[in-house]
Amino acid sequence: MRRASVALAALVTLLAVPTPALAHGLVGRLESPLPLAVYLAGAAMAVALSFAFVILRDVRAPADPPARTVDVPLPLALGLRAIGLVAWTWIVAQTIVGGSSDADVSSLFLWVYGWVGVAAVSAFVGPIWTWLDPFTTLFDLGAAALRRLNVKGWDPVPYPARLGAWPAVAGLVFVVWLELVYRGGGLGVVLLGYTALTLLAMANFGRDAWRERGETFSVWFGALNRLAPFGAPSGPERRTVERRPFASGLLAPGWTRAHVVLVTIGAASILYDGLSQTQVWFDLFGLPGLPLATLLLLGFLGLVVGLALAVGRLVGLAAVGAGLVPIAVGYLVAHYLTYLLGDGQRIVVALSDPLQLGWDLFGTAFYEPGTAWIPPALLWTVMLAAVVGGHVLGAWSGHVVAVRDAPARSDVRLRQLPLAALMVGLTATTLWSLGQTVVKEPTETPPAAIMGEASDG
Repeated sequence: MRRASVALAALVTLLAVPTPALAHGLVGRLESPLPLAVYLAGAAMAVALSFAFVILRDVRAPADPPARTVDVPLPLALGLRAIGLVAWTWIVAQTIVGGSSDADVSSLFLWVYGWVGVAAVSAFVGPIWTWLDPFTTLFDLGAAALRRLNVKGWDPVPYPARLGAWPAVAGLVFVVWLELVYRGGGLGVVLLGYTALTLLAMANFGRDAWRERGETFSVWFGALNRLAPFGAPSGPERRTVERRPFASGLLAPGWTRAHVVLVTIGAASILYDGLSQTQVWFDLFGLPGLPLATLLLLGFLGLVVGLALAVGRLVGLAAVGAGLVPIAVGYLVAHYLTYLLGDGQRIVVALSDPLQLGWDLFGTAFYEPGTAWIPPALLWTVMLAAVVGGHVLGAWSGHVVAVRDAPARSDVRLRQLPLAALMVGLTATTLWSLGQTVVKEPTETPPAAIMGEASDG
């Protein structure tokens, strides 16, 4: 243990030592009152010490508390389903009518409120996507209409066990590519295509079977929901949720290789978003075209996934999955908080010009969103706390699961050093990227459609 502690301390020291790349000051509204190297060194040391603490202390999983269930009020469930359906219909209507302006709701609902907002609520509150999901609502409405017409559908086939959650993983890779590489218009057309694919899969395999294993957003938000105090719904019409201690869902069983890859891709994509906008990245690759940008993204994701799976062979896949979920949530908050608070205000523009026809129904069509009302020091504090806090929580959950699942007579503490190295390396890297000079790409699409500008603050 002494040698292990020394090795971990040496690793953290290397990660925390200031380098020429760390000489950049925080840009724009995130100007730091202290040198960035001080923040990074302090954060890296705090992260490493927290992981060393749980390694040295033989932390065990707490006893499972008695199961508690909470009924979801019917008006709340129906209201959320209506919101999801209205959002889907609004995007489709704008897609049909056409137009390009800040009143675009495809990027607003899919990227701002969906990819960031729904993810945050899923992680900190409960499984909100269960009811917001417009694909399930459309499927249920279609099935009800067919029953009224006495049209008998075919019986669903069993979902192939060998597929597991891999269809959701493939879908997440496409979503990440769409967000970070393509960055163009046509989101409404993509949504229509994905809707058709999802409805066909639900009809073929069954609604719930596809949602639980194949539908990208249900599986992704479900993985993040392991952190929340309200767990996955159950019971008739999914009207009951499980009440549990915060983060205890991370210790629950059900981690497969596909789920670990999914969570790793989610965390790595956010890290890539930050890295790909730095001056260092620009000096290396410039502004790559679509083919090269695609190769860079896939190569980066493949590298991080390969490292995660290699570590999983030593400490167990469940430990890696449980450790990476809080990290992914912390990265999401740190990179996209200002994006959610700023671009989320575009809803007042969309309400005045709902079909992008140049209307100004409520006098807010020319409203310009902004985040000047947020104190810069508060923003930086939240970003730093999100990254470091997510890592500390991931260190705890990963250690607990690794100890629980360790083979008898194995030195589980020593086996966890690769997991510690992976997590500390990812966290130090994302903190470094948050403080770099941001290179903005010229684009013809509305700025609101570009997720990457979020980490600029």
